[in-house]
Amino acid sequence: METEKLEKFYVIGISVRTTNENGKAGTDIPELWNKFMSENLIEKIPNKIDNTIYCIYTEYEKDYTKPYTTILGCKVSSIENIPNEMVAKTFENENYRKFVAKGNILQGMVFGEWTKIWNTEIDRKYSADFEV
Repeated sequence: METEKLEKFYVIGISVRTTNENGKAGTDIPELWNKFMSENLIEKIPNKIDNTIYCIYTEYEKDYTKPYTTILGCKVSSIENIPNEMVAKTFENENYRKFVAKGNILQGMVFGEWTKIWNTEIDRKYSADFEV
């Protein structure tokens, strides 16, 4: 784990309000991914910088055990034109801890990395986390 300074950036995409309680996120987030991919929403994001997909966790009610919003989208140069049914998220200049998940995505490597993060003693702000 390393700390990385990120410059201000924007993401536009689709979102769902979910929670890790009772495994709800385990259903909601795959459904969000399915919608994003099956409706080819990546092509409907305006001012897209590239096709890198960001999965953002934000608007935490408290911490990772309480409701939060998940956004799937792409980095954009501007959030002046947000399509209907999409949302925008601004990330200000900030230091982030970088974790790298290694292994087979079909065998839960991403969830495994989150489990490690949740079990660390990091003093988290719970403002926004993301996967690339």
